[in-house]
Amino acid sequence: MTKTADAIIIGTGVIGTAVAFELAKLGWKTLSVDRNAKAGHGSTAGSCAIIRMHYSTFDGTAFAWEGYHYWRDWAEYLQAPADEALAKFIECGCLVMKTEGNGQLEKHMVNSRDLGCPYEEWDADQIAAKLPIYALDSFAPAKRRDDPGFGQPNGGRIGGAVFWPKAGYVTDPALSSQNLGNAAARHGAAFRMKAEVAEILQSGGRATGVKLADGEELHAPVVINVAGPASARINAMAGVLEDMTISTRALRQEVVHVPAPEGFDFEANGTIVSDSDIALYCRPEHGNHILVGSEDPPCDAHEWVDDDTDYNREFSDQWTVQALRYGQRVPSLGIPSQARGVVDLYDASTDWIPIYDKSALPGFYMACGTSGNQYKNAPIAGKMMAALVAYCEAGNDHDSTPLSFDLPYIGKTVDVGFYSRKRPVNAESSFSVLG
Repeated sequence: MTKTADAIIIGTGVIGTAVAFELAKLGWKTLSVDRNAKAGHGSTAGSCAIIRMHYSTFDGTAFAWEGYHYWRDWAEYLQAPADEALAKFIECGCLVMKTEGNGQLEKHMVNSRDLGCPYEEWDADQIAAKLPIYALDSFAPAKRRDDPGFGQPNGGRIGGAVFWPKAGYVTDPALSSQNLGNAAARHGAAFRMKAEVAEILQSGGRATGVKLADGEELHAPVVINVAGPASARINAMAGVLEDMTISTRALRQEVVHVPAPEGFDFEANGTIVSDSDIALYCRPEHGNHILVGSEDPPCDAHEWVDDDTDYNREFSDQWTVQALRYGQRVPSLGIPSQARGVVDLYDASTDWIPIYDKSALPGFYMACGTSGNQYKNAPIAGKMMAALVAYCEAGNDHDSTPLSFDLPYIGKTVDVGFYSRKRPVNAESSFSVLG
């Protein structure tokens, strides 16, 4: 076998390019391949790019709190030249409504308190002061517009919320992937764009590279699947599905863009809001718009996609449902007749917690099931995957003795077995985009 690289990375989204950067910094000769023409032009480009810290699990919170610091220090982390155009992190904070459905955020606050992640408890008056356009009637449970009770308050009120002041969003997620790719290239990483993987090459019981759709073979002793919504198909190519208790699937999602109500500058004065009462999240969007996404309540049916290249890219009734549900919270919201926003795919795992792991095929690794709630973790996920590959390739058995990984900013250690492909389904998960 002629070695093309030390590691081939399938995918140049934000996590794939972070893996390339971190491995290249360790001295690995990496080759990233992607069917798209430019890094970040897959599902990363459609990401809402929210950087938040609130999770119902301790490990999820620790990982997200660690990840925040890389976005805060983005140029320093990348060691970027002064003239490079960089994605911008807007630290606007994140307000999460307390509801029965999220346990009044008790777990979330305990996790943040234990990790030293700042948060504030707000009452209804503080919510109204920050967001005067908001009405705090309760509408739970979330409904679709054909439900007779749609738009009717249930008689309750939102009594409070928790505000995480360090949260925010990244203005251009595709550019963030390109920033990471450029940083990796400065350390010797190579990239092949418009290159579609058709086969995972194997010999002697381990991965040996990939064959492209045009028949070209690229060889390496390590192959890492970071293919986003195509991850399940790539795992099937490698024949590694049999021992996985956690699987991944491509899920179609719609995100709404609506103009902010007249007289309120949501882009400058708004914040990220997670509102499980109406089962929506939102954040400021360029041009004084508001981006609105679903938090996957039972009434919003999941639309799983078998072919990640052939799916409906047009807006559906889901766009209108999300806009109208948000209008319950913001009565002065104007809903345009022309739908605007994003239709894209998520790579979602069984319990919406990602797989960062080796596989049953030696030399084949995966960073899968990451869409919807892992964008924020890309830098630390890349660092952890690089450590995991090095750990396993040194002869360690991650299945029996999982890697312990240090989170350098917050001084904590996580058991990477938490993200195992063979883990039990995590009952603490929200089983939604919230992770």
